[in-house]
Amino acid sequence: MQKLTLDERLNQIESKISEKSFRENKGLGNEVGYYVFDYDPRQEINVREYIKYLKDRINNGNKDFKIIEVDLFHLMIQILQEEDYLDAFFDLEKENGFFDMADSLVETLGLDETDEQNLIISHILQNDLTDSVLFLTGVGKCHPIIASHNILNNLHQVLDTVPVVMFYPGEYSGQDLKLFGTMDSHNYYRAFRLV
Repeated sequence: MQKLTLDERLNQIESKISEKSFRENKGLGNEVGYYVFDYDPRQEINVREYIKYLKDRINNGNKDFKIIEVDLFHLMIQILQEEDYLDAFFDLEKENGFFDMADSLVETLGLDETDEQNLIISHILQNDLTDSVLFLTGVGKCHPIIASHNILNNLHQVLDTVPVVMFYPGEYSGQDLKLFGTMDSHNYYRAFRLV
């Protein structure tokens, strides 16, 4: 069987998420659907442009649902600005290096927590997610601070009302996430491949 091109896969997203059964999670038991759309990281700009186009088309069209996009990197920066921590983390990186700063940032954002202490998750949940599909983007931009499997696992524990699609610049085998196609996360995650 011939492998689909990125454009062919992107062009299948709208029909897939427009299906009422997709948004109502028919056939998936009582759990909300969590999906991964993996792609070659060299195609990042094409994927971003397509998401922008699709959001505009769905959100300004006659659809009975909307797309909520959360760029994890932009959300991380927004939270740091709101808490007035951004400059402090720049200074910490200059003084102690990236990895020390990253460890402190994980702790400050509560990224290992599953409750409201996880500032990324709590900000995502502040969106009005009624009749929507949640797109998570910016995965590559926030690596290694925000681990995608961590966000999916923690979000899965508190959000079961709308489908979630993570756009992943790497490979997803159906069990393992491999960021940028080379960095094996060694973390099992159970999600469906979107296309």
